[in-house]
Amino acid sequence: MENAIMLKAVIENAIDGIITIDTDGIVQSINPSATHLFGYEPDEVIGNNISLLMPEPDKSAHDEYLKRYHRTGVPHIIGIGREVKGLKKDGSVFPFRLAISEVDLEDRKMYAGFVHDLSEQKIAEKQLKIYTNQLELLVEERTIELKKLVLQVQDASAEVSLSLEKEKELNQMKSRFVSMASHEFRTPLSAIQLSASLIDKYAATYENPNITKHVGKIKNSIGSLTTILNDFLSIERLETGIITPQFFHFDLVKLAEEITEEMQMVAKQNQNIIYQHTGVESIIFTDANLLKHCIVNLIANAIKYSGENTFIEFNTEISAEAFNITLTDNGIGIPKSEQKHLFDAFFRAHNTGSIPGTGLGLNIVKRYVKLMNGEVKFESAENKGTTFSLIFKKEA
Repeated sequence: MENAIMLKAVIENAIDGIITIDTDGIVQSINPSATHLFGYEPDEVIGNNISLLMPEPDKSAHDEYLKRYHRTGVPHIIGIGREVKGLKKDGSVFPFRLAISEVDLEDRKMYAGFVHDLSEQKIAEKQLKIYTNQLELLVEERTIELKKLVLQVQDASAEVSLSLEKEKELNQMKSRFVSMASHEFRTPLSAIQLSASLIDKYAATYENPNITKHVGKIKNSIGSLTTILNDFLSIERLETGIITPQFFHFDLVKLAEEITEEMQMVAKQNQNIIYQHTGVESIIFTDANLLKHCIVNLIANAIKYSGENTFIEFNTEISAEAFNITLTDNGIGIPKSEQKHLFDAFFRAHNTGSIPGTGLGLNIVKRYVKLMNGEVKFESAENKGTTFSLIFKKEA
């Protein structure tokens, strides 16, 4: 008795509909979930053929299905379950999942049908299909747009490649021209330099100061033009990657003393280059030629942008971790607003006036120092001089 009460409670409170029929298809019981689902009251269904709850063609075929099963014993739905359609009292049709179990009682056989409503699932599936179709359409549109974009990128890439190839050819032509011009100018400049020296020598007996003066101007002009050619040639070699540093050990102090002696000869009247070394070591490991070029360039600038009767401080220092080269002058300095452009190629500060120069020297110095794994720092104030520092860490 207790089991029967428990079973009834389970059926009455089941979420899915539960309907039982006899072997003739007559409804024996229907739970509240099923009556709610089909829209009938229990007494409107119990005692009627289960086909009452089926739309065509299942309504007309159901009785024949039962007879065939009783005759053959081959199930069509029983024990298998499938998706079917139900007919509500208001005439509307809805989908549900039907599972049928065969129940053998002592005196008879019955069938229990379990009805699971699929209406919301079908709506969700339909909506999902709509979303899927919309997504597919959107993907197709985006794919078309992407293909167009890829074609545009390919066209642009082809144009860029063509432009780069032309630019490469122009750069090669420019490099060849710079190299050729630099070498071609050197020959006549050397001849002019030699002739000027000979004129200076032959005119010595005349003791004419004007001859000495103008020969000096010729020599200075030749020196300036040679420096310009050297700068252009250095830039061309840097651009083409020809320059590669050659590292080896050498005496920094000896190199610095040689540079000081050479540059003192081209200093202005009463300009003095004061060299000092700090540290007990003097041997360093780097490219001596590139380093000399950098130091000569910085001293030449100090001479050029400082007045007569001034000092140029040239210091070298070797510590356990690094070696530094420092050049300090008391010249015109670099305006603060223009210091960010100092190492740009062809840049010259506005206060340089008529002082000759190409604006390439510091650009070359910075690039040479970078090749040697060093860095360039500077401090400057207009009319208060400039200090340049070349800093190189020792190899581990």
